[in-house]
Amino acid sequence: MTTMQPGMITLSTLNEVLRIRHGFFTREGGTSEGIYTSLNCGLGSNDDPARVTANRTRALALLDLEPRALATVQQQHTTDVVVVDDKWTPDAPIQVADAMVTSRAGVALGILTADCAPVLLADPRANVIGAAHAGWRGALAGVLDNTIAAMIKLGAKPSRIAAAVGPCIAHRSYEVGPEFPAPFLAEDPDNHFFFAPAVREGHFYFDLPGFIARRLAKLSVIDVARTPCDTYREESRFFSYRRSVLKGEKDFGRALSVIVLER
Repeated sequence: MTTMQPGMITLSTLNEVLRIRHGFFTREGGTSEGIYTSLNCGLGSNDDPARVTANRTRALALLDLEPRALATVQQQHTTDVVVVDDKWTPDAPIQVADAMVTSRAGVALGILTADCAPVLLADPRANVIGAAHAGWRGALAGVLDNTIAAMIKLGAKPSRIAAAVGPCIAHRSYEVGPEFPAPFLAEDPDNHFFFAPAVREGHFYFDLPGFIARRLAKLSVIDVARTPCDTYREESRFFSYRRSVLKGEKDFGRALSVIVLER
């Protein structure tokens, strides 16, 4: 079950976990203007940094969190995972990675996306959480595998992990070229299930959230929920890198997704 309130979406698979708060934020309810309207949380964009900071503050307030609780990484489609431990401070340098895990209460793990999938994870018994940025490249290369492995090192068990896959580009909107399926099929021939013929000859539609769910299942994470959203088609609610490129825009906003262990 998906729960929506202005500016934020939650999923029941994590809503039912004690001591966990999470939210997938939309583009609604912020201070930014133009192509960044309005809740752009990406400091990597060319938006006014003061507005981005204000937007992050607004988003975190929906989870009753202070801005200094937010931990993020410099996402570059890697498979690297950062462990946010007791040494972390709000002023710590931001590391290059595409996932984070922690057993530390009060630290909000934040992922930024604009078509790629934000994946939030929690083992309620071990009190371990994770957050990953999963585009096709990272998902195929193993960012989710590495995130689960890092959670296991902190005491989690895959069979206990609940996973929520947030708003991303949907199957019907993700057209790819003829060369795209090859690395997926080389890894596992059954990955053909995530490709359907597109209108253009030789092109395909790729099911990113479906591929992510299967990848998690292969890692023994069975409790997986997905939002029914499509970041590409729902322009009033979500930022989309692909849509911005096709419209000839020079930049795009980023949505924030957050998970936190309560103190």
